Amino acid sequence: MKQLSVFVENRAGSLMSVTTAINEARVNIRAVASFDTPDFAIMRLVVDEPEAAKDYLTSKGFVVRIQNIIGVELEDKQGNLNHMLAVIAEKGINVNYIYSFVIRNGLAPVMVFHAEDYEETVRLLKEAGLKIVDEL
Repeated sequence: MKQLSVFVENRAGSLMSVTTAINEARVNIRAVASFDTPDFAIMRLVVDEPEAAKDYLTSKGFVVRIQNIIGVELEDKQGNLNHMLAVIAEKGINVNYIYSFVIRNGLAPVMVFHAEDYEETVRLLKEAGLKIVDEL
């Protein structure tokens, strides 16, 4: 799964300027999270057309990066998130950040995250019987 990371100023309307541009590009946002610092924010988005969104946002002056992220479908049940994180932690792999996407038309929620070793993390999670989601 691909994610856009968009760097924006930490001020009123900056997140909306990103979503407006994505809307103008006719790209659908599937998941979003924002992480701030005093001056800037990183808006992370999963969209249906990441390359088109990146190209359009870049043309509007935004700094955008596309990177691989992992999506894991987790049934809404106590302990499932902890189990997934334990599988990763037992092998000493760091999770850099994590967020969830809940609304999926009757499907289970998805935890979206970035780990230091993408391929090894995916392999470990599959071996543990966890369902990897390639697209939201």
